[in-house]
Amino acid sequence: MALASGPARRALARPGRVGLGGCGTPRREAYEWGVRSTRKPEPPPLDRVYEIPGLEPITYAGKMHFMPGLARPVFPPWDRGWTHPKFRRMPPIHEHPLYKDQVCHTFHQRCRLLEGVKQALWLTKAKLIEGLPEKVLSLLDDPRNHIENQDERVRNVIYDARLWHSTEDIPKRQTYCPVIVNSLIQLCRSQILKHPSLAKRICAESYRLSTTWNRESILLQVHGTSGARLNAKEPLPPIASREEVEATKNHVLETFYPISPTMGLQESNLYDEKDDTVVYLAGFQEGYPYPYPHTLYLMESANLRPHRFQPDQLRAKMILFAFGNALAQARLLYGNDAKVLEQPVVVQSVGTDGRVFQFLVLQLNTTDLASSEGIKNLVWVDSDQLLYQHFWCLPVIKKKVVVEPVGPTGFQPETFKKFLALYLHGAV
Repeated sequence: MALASGPARRALARPGRVGLGGCGTPRREAYEWGVRSTRKPEPPPLDRVYEIPGLEPITYAGKMHFMPGLARPVFPPWDRGWTHPKFRRMPPIHEHPLYKDQVCHTFHQRCRLLEGVKQALWLTKAKLIEGLPEKVLSLLDDPRNHIENQDERVRNVIYDARLWHSTEDIPKRQTYCPVIVNSLIQLCRSQILKHPSLAKRICAESYRLSTTWNRESILLQVHGTSGARLNAKEPLPPIASREEVEATKNHVLETFYPISPTMGLQESNLYDEKDDTVVYLAGFQEGYPYPYPHTLYLMESANLRPHRFQPDQLRAKMILFAFGNALAQARLLYGNDAKVLEQPVVVQSVGTDGRVFQFLVLQLNTTDLASSEGIKNLVWVDSDQLLYQHFWCLPVIKKKVVVEPVGPTGFQPETFKKFLALYLHGAV
């Protein structure tokens, strides 16, 4: 007969304490089975100082130690003489110097518009035209604008970003996406010998943009940093003629009722309405030799798919940031009171995730955005242009036969031609 353990013998000796309907199963004790109770003791009550008019509470402040029966003293906050970042106390929001009663709807680099391009066109009072302008497309087929061994050099750029640049077997998107864009810009810059005016440009990164406008009693703002910006000494020439600009009066902006036009924007009462375009390394101040924005390069390099912008959301982001740069430039040139611009401001934009490219050209015709009537701005968009279909970082081997070698598949040289045409625009 097996010997029973101590708790089991005690349970058998005391049948009155057997649980589960008296089936003979011993009831567990917390410390008999080595299980500690998870019940925490209640905290002691806090000493409260009751304020009685005409009476002064007796505390143990003079004793310099705790005394039972005496009230806890209340000391004023300790002033260190300097602000500690860990213990800094923010003032109430209504006491902030930038607080305003009117709510501002801000678009920053991580905002996602629910309606995408439709919503961005309404916010910027713009008309959408599919495809790139003829003035830009005319630069594609000119053999004088082509680079020697162009397709082979673009393939080498893809190999460098996806295979040679990183020591990982399969590099992540945040690693190869900036490398592809920077290498393609360097490849376009090699045309300086053919077109010396390309030397009058500079590419600035980590720039901060801030511009504000009113759209049908709604205060909107584009604020934040995003990608890189190509700046030039001379502005881009207008694309649409004066007749085409006047014809936009008949265009009716598309609405998306009952969805609010500010859906996806950040609401805040703390903002500054001053137009500002600053680069952390080199500020765009008065007398800056490259004052005109040429092309914005926006990179969507998030590794996780839920964190990645959808193509329509990326195009909306390109429209708003290009519009913000153009609006800030127009106010700098013509002031805040100008409505229909005598010389429209043109800004280009390129967005990519390292494989699919989005091309955009925006022409700012008017800064009168309060009403939906009158002249509209113009936006040309060329969507979803593949540079390559897929890149095999490791060979695909089946039955000891290499089915797919290392390298890109579905290479599209026309995509880089459009990339090059946007870069050469204004210099050729």
